[in-house]
Amino acid sequence: MSKISGIYAAGMSIFNEDLSLNVEKTILHAENIIDQGCHGVAIFGSTGQAQLIPIAEKIKFLNKLSESKYKKKYIIGTGLNSLGEVINYMKIGLSLGFKDYLIMPPAYYNYGDDQVFEFYSRIVDSVPEGKIILYNFEKLCGYKFSLDIVRKLVKKFPEQIIGVKDSSYNLYDNLKLENFSILPGSETKLLKGLELGCSGIITATCNVTAELSRRVYDDFVSKKTQTENQKLIDVRAVFDKFNLISGLHSYCAQENNIYRNILPPLSLLNEIDEKDLMKKLKDLKFKFKPSLAA
Repeated sequence: MSKISGIYAAGMSIFNEDLSLNVEKTILHAENIIDQGCHGVAIFGSTGQAQLIPIAEKIKFLNKLSESKYKKKYIIGTGLNSLGEVINYMKIGLSLGFKDYLIMPPAYYNYGDDQVFEFYSRIVDSVPEGKIILYNFEKLCGYKFSLDIVRKLVKKFPEQIIGVKDSSYNLYDNLKLENFSILPGSETKLLKGLELGCSGIITATCNVTAELSRRVYDDFVSKKTQTENQKLIDVRAVFDKFNLISGLHSYCAQENNIYRNILPPLSLLNEIDEKDLMKKLKDLKFKFKPSLAA
């Protein structure tokens, strides 16, 4: 059985007007989308603007998150380039009871499989009690995991390298490893992935599609006829026409203006694109349940 299975949102971060992290509302947002159907939430992934948030705010957040009623349902993203900071951040998280971590290789520099093996080896050697989900997203970090490097890492560290979030989509339909979670990064890959033996998804748009995604997942598990998968794919396709973070914040801001706070250099959709997004979703008769009280 896979160690991590189901519908996971790549959680959004909520900011105050001064662009400091609103800890309480970020946690409330995560808890509410779990209530709406997500099996869990990946905190501080790219959707959560993790690379732009100060490390001190992340540590403050983890301390408060450790009090959440859904503490065991969180995967903690590091969103850090520095090997030393990744290790130190994991040690803090582990001391607070968080064991699962989503870790992307560093951005900016050019490197290959051997260097990536060294990067993760040093993490495991330093924090062997941590469980790592590899984050495969070439668009963001410039590196794409190969089948061979994933197999090599899992063979060397079977207790620590427990899964992969595949947002480059070169692994999920070919990688077959026992007791290893494979989680594509889009709802468009959910049903196909499940049919291929994947464990579920970790995606940005599950912040608003939690209920719909969970229905597709549950119908697959129960071997029921799919009635919502095409709508789920269509909704994701609409968001894919825009920058996902900008689109999600612009959409959620229809419910609560606090979502309009976003960290530069990111921004909300311009007025034309925002209207286009809303019209396309309305045409699909899609509306999500509010995640924060206005």
